[in-house]
Amino acid sequence: MKGKVIMSKNKSLAFGLGLIAGVVGGIIAGVLYAPKPGEESRKQLKDAACEFYEKNSPAIHEAKKQALESVDLAKYKLERQFRKFSNMIKSNKLQKAKELEEAENDFEY
Repeated sequence: MKGKVIMSKNKSLAFGLGLIAGVVGGIIAGVLYAPKPGEESRKQLKDAACEFYEKNSPAIHEAKKQALESVDLAKYKLERQFRKFSNMIKSNKLQKAKELEEAENDFEY
């Protein structure tokens, strides 16, 4: 059940970030392709970006927070898997060393 909750959060996060990116991209494209002088277009773009940020600041902060939490979780899981793998390799090396030592002891007698 826990995996499904995480998956739905990741899907919601991805959708939210995609939605924000689409809105921002649409605003930028609309301003850049509008038949206006460059200075006026840049001012309009800046104003639209500021307005968008002011309206969606809580959602942007929440999306950023969720993205950072997802990155931290993925990092933790990767580090844990790396430790398991490293321990497995060490265990195999110790097992081989033990077998070699036993073989040497058997050979000496």
